Amino acid sequence: MRLSVLDQAPITTGNTAEGALKKAEELAILADELGYYRMWMAEHHGTKAFASSSPEITVAHLAAKTKNIRLGTGGVMMMHYSPLKLAEVFKTLSAFSPGRIDFGVGRAPGGDNYSIYALSEGRQPMINNMYEKFNTALELINDEVPEDSLYNKTIATPYKIALPEAWLLGSSGNSAIQAGRMGVGYSFAQFFNGGMSKEILEAYRKNFQVSAFMEKPEISVTYLVTVAETKEEAEFQALPQDISRLSLMRGSIIQTMTPEEAQEYPLTEMDRMMIQENRKIHLVGSAKEVATILQEEQEIYGFDEAMICSIQHSQEKRLDVYRLLATELF
Repeated sequence: MRLSVLDQAPITTGNTAEGALKKAEELAILADELGYYRMWMAEHHGTKAFASSSPEITVAHLAAKTKNIRLGTGGVMMMHYSPLKLAEVFKTLSAFSPGRIDFGVGRAPGGDNYSIYALSEGRQPMINNMYEKFNTALELINDEVPEDSLYNKTIATPYKIALPEAWLLGSSGNSAIQAGRMGVGYSFAQFFNGGMSKEILEAYRKNFQVSAFMEKPEISVTYLVTVAETKEEAEFQALPQDISRLSLMRGSIIQTMTPEEAQEYPLTEMDRMMIQENRKIHLVGSAKEVATILQEEQEIYGFDEAMICSIQHSQEKRLDVYRLLATELF
Protein backbone atom coordinates (compact mmCIF):
# COMPACT_ATOMS: atom_id res chain seq x y z
CA MET A 1 0.00 0.00 0.00
CA ARG A 2 1.36 3.37 -0.98
CA LEU A 3 1.19 6.14 1.62
CA SER A 4 0.62 9.77 0.63
CA VAL A 5 -0.23 13.18 2.08
CA LEU A 6 -3.15 15.59 1.71
CA ASP A 7 -2.54 19.07 3.12
CA GLN A 8 -4.95 21.98 3.46
CA ALA A 9 -2.40 24.39 4.96
CA PRO A 10 -4.45 24.77 8.17
CA ILE A 11 -4.15 28.06 10.05
CA THR A 12 -4.42 27.02 13.69
CA THR A 13 -5.33 29.45 16.48
CA GLY A 14 -2.64 32.00 17.25
CA ASN A 15 -0.81 31.30 13.97
CA THR A 16 -0.65 32.98 10.56
CA ALA A 17 -1.47 32.09 6.96
CA GLU A 18 2.14 32.72 5.99
CA GLY A 19 3.22 30.27 8.66
CA ALA A 20 0.70 27.68 7.46
CA LEU A 21 2.19 27.72 3.96
CA LYS A 22 5.70 27.47 5.38
CA LYS A 23 4.54 24.45 7.37
CA ALA A 24 3.23 22.88 4.16
CA GLU A 25 6.76 23.22 2.79
CA GLU A 26 8.21 21.59 5.92
CA LEU A 27 5.72 18.73 5.59
CA ALA A 28 6.55 18.19 1.91
CA ILE A 29 10.29 18.03 2.64
CA LEU A 30 9.75 15.54 5.48
CA ALA A 31 7.33 13.41 3.44
CA ASP A 32 9.86 13.30 0.61
CA GLU A 33 12.61 12.19 2.99
CA LEU A 34 10.39 9.54 4.60
CA GLY A 35 9.36 8.01 1.27
CA TYR A 36 5.73 9.11 0.96
CA TYR A 37 4.54 8.61 -2.61
CA ARG A 38 2.74 11.90 -3.28
CA MET A 39 1.48 15.08 -1.61
CA TRP A 40 -1.59 17.01 -2.70
CA MET A 41 -2.69 20.50 -1.75
CA ALA A 42 -6.40 21.22 -1.34
CA GLU A 43 -8.23 24.35 -2.52
CA HIS A 44 -10.25 26.44 -0.05
CA HIS A 45 -11.75 29.92 -0.47
CA GLY A 46 -13.29 32.48 1.85
CA THR A 47 -11.96 31.06 5.12
CA LYS A 48 -9.48 32.07 7.81
CA ALA A 49 -8.97 28.43 8.76
CA PHE A 50 -6.99 27.32 5.68
CA ALA A 51 -4.32 29.05 3.59
CA SER A 52 -4.42 26.79 0.54
CA SER A 53 -6.43 28.84 -1.94
CA SER A 54 -4.02 28.44 -4.89
CA PRO A 55 -2.78 24.85 -4.72
CA GLU A 56 -1.16 24.94 -8.16
CA ILE A 57 1.16 27.74 -7.02
CA THR A 58 2.04 25.88 -3.83
CA VAL A 59 2.71 22.75 -5.89
CA ALA A 60 5.25 24.64 -8.03
CA HIS A 61 7.02 25.83 -4.89
CA LEU A 62 7.02 22.40 -3.25
CA ALA A 63 8.31 20.71 -6.39
CA ALA A 64 11.33 23.00 -6.27
CA LYS A 65 11.95 22.09 -2.62
CA THR A 66 11.71 18.29 -2.97
CA LYS A 67 13.38 15.53 -4.99
CA ASN A 68 11.21 12.46 -5.48
CA ILE A 69 7.70 12.88 -4.09
CA ARG A 70 4.88 13.50 -6.57
CA LEU A 71 3.07 16.84 -6.11
CA GLY A 72 -0.44 17.76 -7.12
CA THR A 73 -3.82 19.19 -6.33
CA GLY A 74 -6.43 17.44 -4.27
CA GLY A 75 -8.07 19.05 -5.93
CA VAL A 76 -8.23 22.14 -8.03
CA MET A 77 -11.89 23.22 -8.08
CA MET A 78 -12.86 23.11 -11.75
CA MET A 79 -15.91 25.33 -11.63
CA HIS A 80 -13.75 28.42 -11.18
CA TYR A 81 -11.47 27.94 -14.18
CA SER A 82 -11.44 27.52 -17.94
CA PRO A 83 -10.34 24.10 -19.24
CA LEU A 84 -7.70 25.91 -21.30
CA LYS A 85 -6.27 27.61 -18.20
CA LEU A 86 -6.28 24.32 -16.29
CA ALA A 87 -4.44 22.62 -19.12
CA GLU A 88 -1.83 25.35 -19.44
CA VAL A 89 -1.17 25.49 -15.69
CA PHE A 90 -0.62 21.75 -15.33
CA LYS A 91 1.38 21.44 -18.54
CA THR A 92 3.66 24.16 -17.22
CA LEU A 93 4.04 22.38 -13.89
CA SER A 94 4.80 19.13 -15.67
CA ALA A 95 7.36 20.83 -17.90
CA PHE A 96 9.30 21.96 -14.82
CA SER A 97 8.88 18.64 -12.95
CA PRO A 98 8.23 15.87 -15.50
CA GLY A 99 6.98 12.64 -13.99
CA ARG A 100 6.12 14.25 -10.64
CA ILE A 101 2.92 16.25 -11.23
CA ASP A 102 -0.69 15.22 -10.53
CA PHE A 103 -3.69 16.99 -12.06
CA GLY A 104 -6.31 16.26 -9.40
CA VAL A 105 -9.71 17.92 -9.79
CA GLY A 106 -12.89 18.29 -7.77
CA ARG A 107 -16.43 19.34 -8.65
CA ALA A 108 -17.12 21.15 -5.35
CA PRO A 109 -16.77 24.94 -5.00
CA GLY A 110 -14.26 24.89 -2.16
CA GLY A 111 -15.95 27.86 -0.53
CA ASP A 112 -19.20 29.59 0.37
CA ASN A 113 -21.62 31.38 -1.96
CA TYR A 114 -19.87 34.72 -1.49
CA SER A 115 -16.52 33.37 -2.67
CA ILE A 116 -18.15 31.38 -5.48
CA TYR A 117 -19.75 34.48 -6.98
CA ALA A 118 -16.68 36.61 -6.41
CA LEU A 119 -14.57 34.06 -8.30
CA SER A 120 -17.06 34.09 -11.17
CA GLU A 121 -17.14 37.93 -11.14
CA GLY A 122 -20.82 37.93 -10.21
CA ARG A 123 -21.92 35.63 -13.03
CA GLN A 124 -24.02 32.54 -12.42
CA PRO A 125 -21.47 29.74 -11.91
CA MET A 126 -21.67 26.80 -14.29
CA ILE A 127 -22.06 23.77 -12.07
CA ASN A 128 -23.61 21.15 -14.35
CA ASN A 129 -20.78 20.66 -16.85
CA MET A 130 -17.94 19.51 -14.62
CA TYR A 131 -17.30 16.19 -16.33
CA GLU A 132 -17.37 17.82 -19.76
CA LYS A 133 -14.99 20.52 -18.53
CA PHE A 134 -12.61 17.92 -17.12
CA ASN A 135 -12.67 15.96 -20.38
CA THR A 136 -11.88 19.09 -22.40
CA ALA A 137 -8.97 19.91 -20.10
CA LEU A 138 -7.63 16.36 -20.53
CA GLU A 139 -7.86 16.66 -24.30
CA LEU A 140 -5.97 19.94 -24.26
CA ILE A 141 -3.29 18.55 -21.93
CA ASN A 142 -2.85 15.61 -24.31
CA ASP A 143 -2.53 17.97 -27.32
CA GLU A 144 -5.80 16.71 -28.81
CA VAL A 145 -8.41 18.82 -30.60
CA PRO A 146 -11.44 19.04 -28.29
CA GLU A 147 -14.94 18.50 -29.59
CA ASP A 148 -16.07 21.68 -27.83
CA SER A 149 -16.12 24.41 -30.51
CA LEU A 150 -14.96 27.00 -27.97
CA TYR A 151 -11.63 25.20 -27.52
CA ASN A 152 -10.96 23.40 -30.80
CA LYS A 153 -9.31 26.31 -32.56
CA THR A 154 -6.44 26.79 -30.13
CA ILE A 155 -3.81 24.74 -28.33
CA ALA A 156 -2.71 24.56 -24.72
CA THR A 157 0.86 25.73 -24.31
CA PRO A 158 3.52 24.64 -23.58
CA TYR A 159 3.01 22.03 -26.33
CA LYS A 160 4.11 18.37 -26.23
CA ILE A 161 4.92 18.15 -22.53
CA ALA A 162 5.20 15.00 -20.40
CA LEU A 163 1.68 14.23 -19.19
CA PRO A 164 0.79 14.70 -15.53
CA GLU A 165 -1.23 11.96 -13.84
CA ALA A 166 -4.93 12.85 -13.85
CA TRP A 167 -7.28 12.16 -10.95
CA LEU A 168 -10.95 12.81 -10.20
CA LEU A 169 -11.94 13.34 -6.58
CA GLY A 170 -15.28 12.19 -5.29
CA SER A 171 -17.39 10.43 -2.72
CA SER A 172 -20.18 9.03 -4.89
CA GLY A 173 -20.72 6.22 -7.33
CA ASN A 174 -21.35 8.70 -10.12
CA SER A 175 -17.88 10.22 -9.81
CA ALA A 176 -16.37 6.74 -9.68
CA ILE A 177 -18.04 5.69 -12.92
CA GLN A 178 -17.00 8.89 -14.69
CA ALA A 179 -13.40 8.57 -13.50
CA GLY A 180 -13.29 5.04 -14.86
CA ARG A 181 -14.73 5.99 -18.24
CA MET A 182 -12.22 8.84 -18.59
CA GLY A 183 -9.28 6.60 -17.73
CA VAL A 184 -8.08 8.63 -14.75
CA GLY A 185 -7.37 7.83 -11.13
CA TYR A 186 -10.18 7.92 -8.56
CA SER A 187 -9.57 9.49 -5.15
CA PHE A 188 -12.25 8.75 -2.57
CA ALA A 189 -12.67 11.33 0.21
CA GLN A 190 -13.42 9.06 3.15
CA PHE A 191 -12.58 11.91 5.54
CA PHE A 192 -15.52 13.98 4.23
CA ASN A 193 -18.49 11.89 5.25
CA GLY A 194 -17.32 8.28 5.22
CA GLY A 195 -19.45 6.07 3.03
CA MET A 196 -16.73 4.12 1.23
CA SER A 197 -18.11 0.90 -0.20
CA LYS A 198 -16.94 -2.00 -2.31
CA GLU A 199 -19.69 -1.13 -4.78
CA ILE A 200 -18.38 2.40 -5.42
CA LEU A 201 -14.79 1.28 -5.94
CA GLU A 202 -15.83 -1.68 -8.07
CA ALA A 203 -17.95 0.63 -10.25
CA TYR A 204 -14.78 2.58 -10.97
CA ARG A 205 -12.77 -0.53 -11.81
CA LYS A 206 -15.55 -2.02 -13.93
CA ASN A 207 -15.88 1.15 -16.02
CA PHE A 208 -12.16 1.87 -16.35
CA GLN A 209 -10.86 2.47 -19.85
CA VAL A 210 -7.15 2.76 -20.57
CA SER A 211 -6.13 6.32 -21.45
CA ALA A 212 -3.02 8.35 -22.16
CA PHE A 213 -3.09 9.36 -18.49
CA MET A 214 -3.37 5.96 -16.84
CA GLU A 215 -2.81 2.39 -18.01
CA LYS A 216 -4.75 0.71 -15.19
CA PRO A 217 -7.24 1.73 -12.51
CA GLU A 218 -5.74 3.50 -9.51
CA ILE A 219 -7.65 4.23 -6.29
CA SER A 220 -6.57 6.37 -3.37
CA VAL A 221 -8.58 6.87 -0.18
CA THR A 222 -8.08 9.91 2.06
CA TYR A 223 -8.36 9.58 5.84
CA LEU A 224 -8.16 12.15 8.62
CA VAL A 225 -5.60 10.75 11.05
CA THR A 226 -4.21 11.52 14.51
CA VAL A 227 -1.60 9.17 15.92
CA ALA A 228 0.81 9.47 18.84
CA GLU A 229 3.03 7.24 20.95
CA THR A 230 -0.02 6.12 22.95
CA LYS A 231 -3.76 6.01 22.30
CA GLU A 232 -4.33 8.34 25.26
CA GLU A 233 -1.98 10.97 23.83
CA ALA A 234 -3.60 10.57 20.41
CA GLU A 235 -7.06 11.21 21.89
CA PHE A 236 -5.73 14.32 23.61
CA GLN A 237 -4.24 15.64 20.36
CA ALA A 238 -7.32 14.67 18.32
CA LEU A 239 -9.96 16.54 20.32
CA PRO A 240 -9.38 19.96 18.67
CA GLN A 241 -10.03 18.45 15.24
CA ASP A 242 -13.06 16.61 16.59
CA ILE A 243 -14.45 19.95 17.74
CA SER A 244 -13.66 21.55 14.37
CA ARG A 245 -15.56 18.71 12.72
CA LEU A 246 -18.58 19.30 14.96
CA SER A 247 -18.51 22.96 14.01
CA LEU A 248 -18.31 22.10 10.30
CA MET A 249 -21.32 19.80 10.62
CA ARG A 250 -23.20 22.80 12.02
CA GLY A 251 -22.19 25.05 9.12
CA SER A 252 -19.19 26.90 10.54
CA ILE A 253 -15.47 26.50 9.77
CA ILE A 254 -13.29 27.34 12.76
CA GLN A 255 -9.54 27.37 13.32
CA THR A 256 -8.11 24.36 15.10
CA MET A 257 -7.60 25.17 18.78
CA THR A 258 -4.89 23.84 21.10
CA PRO A 259 -5.51 20.52 22.90
CA GLU A 260 -5.56 22.44 26.17
CA GLU A 261 -8.27 24.78 24.86
CA ALA A 262 -10.21 21.77 23.61
CA GLN A 263 -10.22 20.23 27.09
CA GLU A 264 -12.13 23.29 28.32
CA TYR A 265 -14.63 23.26 25.45
CA PRO A 266 -18.21 22.63 26.70
CA LEU A 267 -19.12 19.36 24.97
CA THR A 268 -22.62 17.97 25.41
CA GLU A 269 -23.37 14.27 25.66
CA MET A 270 -24.66 14.43 22.08
CA ASP A 271 -21.36 16.04 21.00
CA ARG A 272 -19.40 13.18 22.53
CA MET A 273 -21.61 10.64 20.77
CA MET A 274 -21.05 12.40 17.46
CA ILE A 275 -17.28 12.41 18.02
CA GLN A 276 -17.35 8.66 18.52
CA GLU A 277 -19.49 8.23 15.41
CA ASN A 278 -16.94 10.26 13.46
CA ARG A 279 -14.19 7.78 14.31
CA LYS A 280 -14.89 6.05 11.00
CA ILE A 281 -13.54 9.16 9.23
CA HIS A 282 -11.07 10.36 11.89
CA LEU A 283 -8.69 7.53 12.75
CA VAL A 284 -7.21 8.05 16.21
CA GLY A 285 -4.79 5.87 18.16
CA SER A 286 -1.24 4.66 18.34
CA ALA A 287 0.58 4.38 15.03
CA LYS A 288 0.33 0.60 15.21
CA GLU A 289 -3.42 0.70 15.84
CA VAL A 290 -4.09 3.07 12.94
CA ALA A 291 -1.69 1.24 10.62
CA THR A 292 -3.63 -1.96 11.34
CA ILE A 293 -6.93 -0.25 10.47
CA LEU A 294 -5.49 1.04 7.19
CA GLN A 295 -4.15 -2.39 6.27
CA GLU A 296 -7.45 -4.07 7.13
CA GLU A 297 -9.44 -1.56 5.09
CA GLN A 298 -7.12 -1.97 2.13
CA GLU A 299 -7.66 -5.72 2.30
CA ILE A 300 -11.43 -5.24 2.38
CA TYR A 301 -11.74 -2.56 -0.31
CA GLY A 302 -8.65 -3.15 -2.43
CA PHE A 303 -7.51 0.44 -2.83
CA ASP A 304 -3.94 1.15 -3.90
CA GLU A 305 -3.04 4.10 -1.71
CA ALA A 306 -3.93 5.67 1.62
CA MET A 307 -3.70 9.47 1.64
CA ILE A 308 -3.23 10.91 5.12
CA CYS A 309 -4.61 14.29 6.19
CA SER A 310 -3.54 15.32 9.69
CA ILE A 311 -4.45 18.63 11.31
CA GLN A 312 -2.70 19.26 14.61
CA HIS A 313 -2.29 22.58 16.36
CA SER A 314 1.40 21.87 16.89
CA GLN A 315 3.45 21.50 13.71
CA GLU A 316 5.82 19.14 15.48
CA LYS A 317 2.91 16.91 16.54
CA ARG A 318 1.61 16.97 12.96
CA LEU A 319 4.99 15.96 11.56
CA ASP A 320 5.15 13.21 14.18
CA VAL A 321 1.95 11.70 12.75
CA TYR A 322 3.68 11.17 9.42
CA ARG A 323 6.90 9.97 11.03
CA LEU A 324 5.12 7.40 13.19
CA LEU A 325 2.98 6.05 10.33
CA ALA A 326 6.04 5.77 8.11
CA THR A 327 7.75 3.69 10.80
CA GLU A 328 4.82 1.28 10.88
CA LEU A 329 3.99 1.05 7.17
CA PHE A 330 7.28 1.44 5.29
